[in-house]
Amino acid sequence: MKRALLISFLLFPGFFVNAQEIDKQAIVNRLAGIMNRNYVYPEKGKAMHDLIKSKLKNGTYDRLTTEQDFANALQADLRSVINDKHIRVVHDPKRAEAISSRVRGGGRIPPENFGFKEVKILEGNIGYLDLRGFMDIGPAEDVAKEAMDKLIQSDALIFDLRKNGGGSPSMIRFISSYLFGKEAVHLNTFYWRPSDSYSETWTDPSLASQTKPDIPVYVLTSDYTFSAAEEFTYNLKNMKRATIIGETTGGGAHPGGPSVISDGFIVNVPRGRAINPITKTNWEGVGIAPHISTSEEDALKKAVELARKALSLK
Repeated sequence: MKRALLISFLLFPGFFVNAQEIDKQAIVNRLAGIMNRNYVYPEKGKAMHDLIKSKLKNGTYDRLTTEQDFANALQADLRSVINDKHIRVVHDPKRAEAISSRVRGGGRIPPENFGFKEVKILEGNIGYLDLRGFMDIGPAEDVAKEAMDKLIQSDALIFDLRKNGGGSPSMIRFISSYLFGKEAVHLNTFYWRPSDSYSETWTDPSLASQTKPDIPVYVLTSDYTFSAAEEFTYNLKNMKRATIIGETTGGGAHPGGPSVISDGFIVNVPRGRAINPITKTNWEGVGIAPHISTSEEDALKKAVELARKALSLK
């Protein structure tokens, strides 16, 4: 009989694997503590802590047998407290190891050409940039400088952020420095809950080969446009420095970063919030409405039309 049981376990080695591998109690306890200590709104972080601990206690998570299902359930429960799209729970052992080892970028490979998908001059000397991410300016500076030095020679600029999911404020600062004058301009302020501190972002004219505070600027958006791409859009919209064309954006204004939970599970924790110096608030949960509402597909055509009209009136 023992020999028969041994054979059956050898034939079906994964029969009890999931139940043994996922230490749900350790993961929930660790995640609850992370959110309670770090989430940008303390009362919401405490509510998340209490919710997932109670669900663990009453057995809600017992039926979940795969890492992905467990991660999805935890994310859904955290977001049920506040629908913050920056809250993400995933199971990714390789990335978790990279983050723990302090590998630059947490193991993520930057997008091709650091997000600078297409840089070209359209007919009528209209600069066009298809930007797929706002990467940290450090490693991306050479690419960003070459692109902006070319684009700033044009008579109008179109920033296409329809497929841009966000990134770093440092790239926002760099690009924005070309669009204002010789005096530094206050772009944004961030409040950081873990340190109970504030930081500010300002343009730096010395970063730009040329500044053009009067060049017409158009920003294309979609419902995919998110996070740092929204900050760039929100900044320019409220400074009356650009015309926004397309769809209302995704609505994520709480920056943060990943924390390793346990056993390959990672949570992205929103630790801060944007505070625009003009509106004194941000776009969290509501997105940014365009000046000109049109479909994602028609946004570029409309921007080119408006740019050519603006230039013809000069």
